[in-house]
Amino acid sequence: MTELAHVILNFEQVTGIPAVLWTRGPSSRLAAGAGRFDIPAPPVVDMLVPGGPTATIETENGILLAGAVPGRTNAWLGIGPCPAYRVAEADGFLRFLLPIVAHYFQSAAEVEHVAYELSERYEEINLLYTTSEILGHTVSLEEAARRILAEISETVGARRAAILVHERATNALQVVTSTGFAASDVQPIAVDDVCSVTARVFRTKQADIVGPDGEGCDAEKILRRGSCLAVPILWTNPGPTGSVPLGVVVLSDRAGGETFNERNEKLVSAIATQIGTAIQNARLVRSSVAQQQMLHEMQLASDLQMKLLPDPALVAPEARVAARVVPAESVGGDFYQLFRLSGGRTGIMVGDVSSHGYRAALIMALVMSASSIHAQATDDPAAMLNALLRTIRDELESTEMFISLFYAVLDPAAERMCYANTGHPHAFVVAGDGSIERLGALDPPLGMSDAHPAARERTWGTHSDVLLLFTDGVSDARDRNDMRLGEQRVLDLVRSVRAYEPTTIVDRVIGLVQDHTGGAQHRDDLTVVLLRT
Repeated sequence: MTELAHVILNFEQVTGIPAVLWTRGPSSRLAAGAGRFDIPAPPVVDMLVPGGPTATIETENGILLAGAVPGRTNAWLGIGPCPAYRVAEADGFLRFLLPIVAHYFQSAAEVEHVAYELSERYEEINLLYTTSEILGHTVSLEEAARRILAEISETVGARRAAILVHERATNALQVVTSTGFAASDVQPIAVDDVCSVTARVFRTKQADIVGPDGEGCDAEKILRRGSCLAVPILWTNPGPTGSVPLGVVVLSDRAGGETFNERNEKLVSAIATQIGTAIQNARLVRSSVAQQQMLHEMQLASDLQMKLLPDPALVAPEARVAARVVPAESVGGDFYQLFRLSGGRTGIMVGDVSSHGYRAALIMALVMSASSIHAQATDDPAAMLNALLRTIRDELESTEMFISLFYAVLDPAAERMCYANTGHPHAFVVAGDGSIERLGALDPPLGMSDAHPAARERTWGTHSDVLLLFTDGVSDARDRNDMRLGEQRVLDLVRSVRAYEPTTIVDRVIGLVQDHTGGAQHRDDLTVVLLRT
């Protein structure tokens, strides 16, 4: 009360009238201070109350005026003793000084309260700051959780603590880090466990404070000792679903046996929200990284698949070939194969593995590898396909896939074509006069039957005939109104440009498909192969 003492002493110097302030100490006795210490409090002072009348007290040294300081101050102000002729003046001084002294006490109390609050909140503010620092600079989420839990436990005085995270695969809460016990000692807690406080907090997304004798399940006994505070770890979803529970923070065994309170709950809830955001961000990052890795691997597979397809120049100059393969996904099941055979002959094969994607691409690679061997061993297309079926039968059965294949051997010198067709519907010869013949698929796709494919022969117009092969991804291409392109439009186009170079004809067919779909996503792989000798 240094400032107040200066006010009272200056008052005495200016007015010539003494002043004294009495306050009640811990001993419940009134002690003088902030002025004249040699003036004891008269007994009547103890009867004065704030807002009540003042007291006029006769002493051997003169008249003493006293009044209670307003507010919850436990303080009284005395003016005097003074001569009788100055009593009225002293009374005015008393009424003037009482609100000033009261204001001082109020200000001092407010300062003390603020200082107390800051002292109480310092550790909490420091914890929030520390948590932000940990999450902002720690790469490993597990390491961040361990450090944050240690900080929370120290701040609230919990000797046992754990962070449990929801595992979607098992629909259970699993301890990822702990204090006061080994995380491995706690079995996963089922989310639907009706006895578990931890599970209930997760389900309801509401924090809970449970006393020493509160409910619980066997699985969480090691988590709890004495008073327990369980707070949900939430991720605030900006969508309509609102906050999403990701786990629970559990604190117990508080130092001194104290019970957790609402302040502890609010503090830990704020930290849990930060943890929830960090968990969700880490999951999104891991998911993004995994997706990017998969896309990268699929792109590498697609590049490898395209490299497996032969260069059309392989069979030149005996045959002029153009081919395009457009997978519906980054890898697909459509393919073609070309073979240079003895006697100036050319082998050409088009295939479509059922379904598409990664597994279809693996079957496609196996077929291309095996067919390269079998095509050199026989001139009979049916025998080659039968040998191919024996090679890949086990893989087709295990994957429950089948393959539609068209394989032809063309002999320009003899003007003959020999072919076998196992389930491939789009194989045509466009003659020089514009007539079109379908090379029918009279045998089932490979993998659907153990029957030996049959071979067929027909004449071949060297320099005039065009062999057109495409997969159903072309004829089944859909526009934005779900209308099919159809086979006939493809045949009409090829008929109209049959005299052009194979590369130009194939480009026109692909252009027709693109114009029809208008940029819509392809539902199936697209393959077009065209040959002229």
